[in-house]
Amino acid sequence: MALFAPLAQVTPVDWSPLWISLKTSIVATIITLVVGLAAAYWRERHKGSAMALVDGIFILPLVLPPTVVGFFLLVIFGRNGPVGRVLLRLGATVVFSWPATVIAAAVVSFPLMYLTARAALEQVDTRFLEAARTLGASEWRVFREIALPLAWPGVLAGTILSFARALGEFGATLMVAGNIPGRTATIPIAIYFAVEADDMHRAIVWCVIDVVISLALLGGLYHWAYTPGTRPARETKP
Repeated sequence: MALFAPLAQVTPVDWSPLWISLKTSIVATIITLVVGLAAAYWRERHKGSAMALVDGIFILPLVLPPTVVGFFLLVIFGRNGPVGRVLLRLGATVVFSWPATVIAAAVVSFPLMYLTARAALEQVDTRFLEAARTLGASEWRVFREIALPLAWPGVLAGTILSFARALGEFGATLMVAGNIPGRTATIPIAIYFAVEADDMHRAIVWCVIDVVISLALLGGLYHWAYTPGTRPARETKP
């Protein structure tokens, strides 16, 4: 019982960071799925030495510190930034608002979706794609009816990993969205400021919640990927 004593001492709990994190992660994952899948498919159709630079740009948010990513987003979407100035003329702002949390989460989770989707698309037999194009199928139909169904297991894995990454995003979110209770205060931000306030019990609660959600996602992915009978068997080549 002593193990759960810290949890019992936290009353009341403001659950808004949980809902903000879930809402942000869901929207960011949808954006990442669409953009990452499109980028991976486009990249697979274009070869050449210049594509190495494209790969580097797409993967950059994965290797840069999140605060650096957040700083670049702040420069782009700030009042004096190229996008921020346009939005300001339209009477809208992004920085220090909930959409900023979505943008930060989508940017940092995009490389995981891109890399996973591209690896899955690389496994698709190009003979199927070329046969469909020869028969007059449009590129959209080739992607929708052939490439995507064959690469779907990898795409699903990338989607789950992207969601988990978006759920745990902290540095970029704090830079571009700040800590506004009830609007931009996600679970990682709530943990940080709970520790800053020496409220270790509340920090433990949020850490446990974050770990449980992440383990549930990754455990479900592992079970689906490696349990016999949960996935269709792959065809063996003669």
